[in-house]
Amino acid sequence: MSNSTNNIVIPTGYMGSGSSAVTDILSEIEGYSENNGSYEYVFLHCPNGVFDLEDKLLVGNTTLRSDEAIHSFKNCMIELYDRKNYWVSGYKYKISNEFLDFCNEFLDDIGMLYLKDAYWYYQQNPRGIKMHLKILYSKFYNRIPILKNEKVPLTYKDVYMAYPSEEQFYSAAKTFLNKIFVALGIYEHNLVLDQFILPQNISRLENYFSDDIKVIIVDRDPRDVFLLNKYVWKKRRQAVPYPYDVQVFCDMYSKMREIDAKIYSDKVLRIHFEDLVYNYEDTLNLLYDFLNINSDMHRVNKCKIFNPSMSQKNTQIYKINTCLKKEAEIIEKRLSKYIYNFEDKPSGNEQQDFKYIF
Repeated sequence: MSNSTNNIVIPTGYMGSGSSAVTDILSEIEGYSENNGSYEYVFLHCPNGVFDLEDKLLVGNTTLRSDEAIHSFKNCMIELYDRKNYWVSGYKYKISNEFLDFCNEFLDDIGMLYLKDAYWYYQQNPRGIKMHLKILYSKFYNRIPILKNEKVPLTYKDVYMAYPSEEQFYSAAKTFLNKIFVALGIYEHNLVLDQFILPQNISRLENYFSDDIKVIIVDRDPRDVFLLNKYVWKKRRQAVPYPYDVQVFCDMYSKMREIDAKIYSDKVLRIHFEDLVYNYEDTLNLLYDFLNINSDMHRVNKCKIFNPSMSQKNTQIYKINTCLKKEAEIIEKRLSKYIYNFEDKPSGNEQQDFKYIF
């Protein structure tokens, strides 16, 4: 890895749990740089990202499976590099214009080979108009002896394959990530990378990162998550993919949290968004200790970006209106172990007008 004395800090959470609050707090502290604000780095855990590549190549791998895996990975990285109007894209500017070179070097390091002019059924799938036209042209020309050729209509050429060992794959992945951290400035300052890894993937930490990684998982009362998503974020076109039916939400949320591997490591700190609001100083001290931060580093810009008193209105949303209380009571009953104990803490919402807020 980087062998830097600086930290790589990853604020993360459970869709709408408020991890960006940690990113905001850290941006107030000297020596920390979020580089791109609350921009979410998804290339590890997104569909066809690095973790998907790991699973496909290390579990039940075959030549055909590795071809699909590598092509899907390459296509995904190209989209993230510089696809216009795709908000998680832009790695060319947010990471490095060498990002695709890093990806190709990573594939070389896991032993990628290619079979020239080889093909399999996946490449012959007649998807899209272009492929259908290729098939029609091929059928037409092959009926004429003088024009007949052996070329098979394909969606893409050549077959990629790789059979890396676990040691080879993880070593290559660490080298790949190190190049990204260096490009982002790990030797100049600490890095804050929002959503770089998700809670469900904490079990992968040891294989991808060294001692300079610090993960801060932010939890949040599911009553507020549900109500904000349904009545606020949805109208602002900022909704996260939770059901809007309260019973279905409870089903999904409980199952999502059950698969969260509870790994207690010195690299992982779990906090509540509500504690950042109501127990601000105590929670700050937890962050300071976890990251080995001197509180003097936070003296100048403290509360300039994240203001705990302002964030009170984003808690205890169910106090605004009677209909919200009914849905909140269902969540409180069904998801009791995830409910935050507010202990009659003021929310700033009791006197708010429902229509004004929403």
